[in-house]
Amino acid sequence: MVLQGLLHKNNWQAEKYAHSIMTTDNSGTYILSISEPKRSTDHLMAAFNLSDSDHSSFILTGIPGLEAAHSWISIPFFTFYIIGLLENFMVLFVVGKEETLHAPMYLLLCMLGLTEISASTAIVPKALSIFWFNLKGITVGGCLTQMFFLHVISVTHSAILMTMALDRYVAICNPLRYATVLTNARIAKLALVCLTRAVLFILPLPLLLSRQPFCANRIIAHTYCDHMAVAKISCGDITVNRRYGLLLVFVVLGFDLTVIA
Repeated sequence: MVLQGLLHKNNWQAEKYAHSIMTTDNSGTYILSISEPKRSTDHLMAAFNLSDSDHSSFILTGIPGLEAAHSWISIPFFTFYIIGLLENFMVLFVVGKEETLHAPMYLLLCMLGLTEISASTAIVPKALSIFWFNLKGITVGGCLTQMFFLHVISVTHSAILMTMALDRYVAICNPLRYATVLTNARIAKLALVCLTRAVLFILPLPLLLSRQPFCANRIIAHTYCDHMAVAKISCGDITVNRRYGLLLVFVVLGFDLTVIA
């Protein structure tokens, strides 16, 4: 009776926790369970066998809204991945085998093929494991590593396209000096500069994210770990991440596109 009176007296508290569940233990005492303001998130975490106390994993959901069609979507993913690998490896083999193709333009094509192989390999195998085997978990370290290599490859790819534009510019505007200006050794040095630039620009991204706290929501609605997708699930201040991401877009890609144009 006393407990019933207290419950009536504190009716506003019961309304505040409308989603709580009333249970009784063996002694007949009323127990209010913890309210569930994050019910949808908790449901997803339980579905993927990931508890709130597991702070070492993220969940990649695949393609949002098309989960039922993942098995069908995997067919073009796998097909184009295999075709892309065969084509790029064929280019590498032919250029490496034929000495007459050991020229700057063909070396740049090989570098472009390597970036495409690396980019697709960084994304597609994990996507296929999600589509085929429902393996949606990924460690925080694995996620940040994938993000780092993916963005480094993207920036390197852009820089190689810029170098190819420079190669064609010299070949068209100054053809007599082309062989002396763009030698194979100079192309190798330019490739090293492109890779170094990409690493230096992208390295702060995983370092900034590694310092961010991640709370209960650890679900990424993608097939891979993207910088802003990971930053958005952080429960900390991501202002620096946003500003640095915009800086990369305008400074790196903007500069490359300007030179290419």
